[in-house]
Amino acid sequence: MSTIIVAGTDTGIGKTVFSAGLVQALGATYWKPVQSGIEAETDSRTVERLSGRPVLAEGYLLELPASPHLSAEAEGVEISMEALPLPELDGVLVAEGAGGLMVPLNRRDLYIDLLVRWGAPVVLCARTQLGTINHTLLSLKALRDHGCTVVGVAFIGDSEPEVEQTICDFGNVARLGRLPMLAELNSAALAEVFAEAIDLTLVTKALAQ
Repeated sequence: MSTIIVAGTDTGIGKTVFSAGLVQALGATYWKPVQSGIEAETDSRTVERLSGRPVLAEGYLLELPASPHLSAEAEGVEISMEALPLPELDGVLVAEGAGGLMVPLNRRDLYIDLLVRWGAPVVLCARTQLGTINHTLLSLKALRDHGCTVVGVAFIGDSEPEVEQTICDFGNVARLGRLPMLAELNSAALAEVFAEAIDLTLVTKALAQ
């Protein structure tokens, strides 16, 4: 099994749509270890609908749309990193994080601690809106300080070439491409745009190592 982790600089930046495109492009299986909030469509259902690929059950499916540790406490449970090993399966696994890297899983552990435990390469998704330089550079620093392997940054949103280049220069990181916001979001449209916008060369190289 080969695993790639999709992490984000923040919540609501589009990393689930990116994950769907990545799963579809790689012919992979998707896993969302912790889902906080089930009022609307869950991330797993979104990826399943957009990619048509297999989706594993969440490790924790929590009702409250909040930080995972607060969602779990509202249901009288505690998220355990020991209960979230990478699933064993044939082929490629795409595991998507929840929110940003420093989101608490419980009162001791952050999401980035789980990434360290897994030891798989990380694709960092970043929006192109104002504030992204700070958020992305801090996220890259956190990943590297924790010993995580960063494959590159995938941008999401409108084109901001100067901003994107600034992040890649200061962050000493590869640009994997930019996924635009789609007016019509469906499986076919996502597959077409993803193939045009995202360079998977470094991703496939990381999976092969």
